[in-house]
Amino acid sequence: MEPHQDWNRYLEQVGVDRDKNAFAALFKHFAPLLKSFLIRGGAQDPEELVQETMTKVWRKAGSYSALQGSASTWVYTIARNTRIDALRQQTRQNREPPNAEDLYGDNEDQSPHSSLILLRNKSQVGQQLLELPPEQAEVLRLMYFQGKSGQQIADVLMLPIGTIKSRIRLALARLRLGSSKVAQAKKVVRGAINDK
Repeated sequence: MEPHQDWNRYLEQVGVDRDKNAFAALFKHFAPLLKSFLIRGGAQDPEELVQETMTKVWRKAGSYSALQGSASTWVYTIARNTRIDALRQQTRQNREPPNAEDLYGDNEDQSPHSSLILLRNKSQVGQQLLELPPEQAEVLRLMYFQGKSGQQIADVLMLPIGTIKSRIRLALARLRLGSSKVAQAKKVVRGAINDK
């Protein structure tokens, strides 16, 4: 088979006849383009994703129809979906520390799902509190687990409110919350202090 620009026909031949020569032509044409596309999209392992994409092209070629779109659109859609699947899997494997929303849940919605998430988050937060200096962990325990405001914590510990705010800020920073998440936590802390 002479390679030329009729990728739709090649893809149909792969789907109908399992034509290895047509697939080789598709692979030779699309693999470098897909690698570039995936690199621009921020893929961690573009070569692996190209291989996975082309494997899916081989397996799913029978479902391709030129009436629904061009071969290149179909192949790039598979590549994009493969990249998204890889990102999802990577996210599941790389568990992040809890964010500010995890620390300051909204108690108004107590559905079974939100209760389960709250229990999971409390467990994660409890584990991370062990890594903090005792005075910072104590402030977060009082605020998160006992629901005390900043002023109530200051009263219980007999410390100035400024010290409580500093300990909360330092604790959140140590928990490696992103700067935007720390800003959200500060906003919540300010609200809690103003609620006194």
